[in-house]
Amino acid sequence: MAEKKAPAAGWPVVQGDFHIGSAESPVAVITMGSHLDEQAICNAGAAICGSCKTENLGLEKIIANVISNPNIRFILTCGTEVKGHLSGQSFIALHANGVDGGKIIGSKGAIPFIENLTSEHISRFQAQVEVIDIMESEDVGAISAKIKELIDKDPGAFAEAPMIVELSDDGGGAFDSGGEVRPMSAELALIHARIKIIQMMITNIGYRNRFAAGVYGGKVEGLMIGLIVSFVIVGFILMKLGGV
Repeated sequence: MAEKKAPAAGWPVVQGDFHIGSAESPVAVITMGSHLDEQAICNAGAAICGSCKTENLGLEKIIANVISNPNIRFILTCGTEVKGHLSGQSFIALHANGVDGGKIIGSKGAIPFIENLTSEHISRFQAQVEVIDIMESEDVGAISAKIKELIDKDPGAFAEAPMIVELSDDGGGAFDSGGEVRPMSAELALIHARIKIIQMMITNIGYRNRFAAGVYGGKVEGLMIGLIVSFVIVGFILMKLGGV
């Protein structure tokens, strides 16, 4: 029998819209944008099952719950992709590539920024679990069969102790300090998302202004060169006519 460990006290440490099965199961299931029978999926052997609709806060909450339970060794992604946010593609990219400057490398989502996880949290997540992707499948029977298959491959609990996500010293954000995890309110998450969009729009406007200024400058320069050339030609013609 595979070795098991006790998860962090009060696991799952971040509350959300999900169902819980056995904390000793090696499989967590993410249904992305689909609303499936999560209890049936947990009854099939999953430790936890829920949806994930955002490519930032949603992913952070999943990772916080996964690394605080060393028994979870597989994450099964299924259900339909979330349009625009692409939380499924972003989740897979995060596991495969990590982040650069807080942005998920290779993500195609609208706002793929991780703000509340450190490089240690992400590295632990990458080392602890393997991602099994059957996205676009909403067949609970097929999902349950895959869970049983993964349980048979259970390598046992991850060697290191549960890792608790803590808030950095600068304060603010989705997680509270002292080892307790506090979900960010939906309103605050929306504000953060809109701020990111505004920042991107301002950057794009700056690029467009530079381009427009360059085009305008080129037009003025071309007009001046054209006038000078015209004057030279006219002067040359007048000299020729005067010589005649």
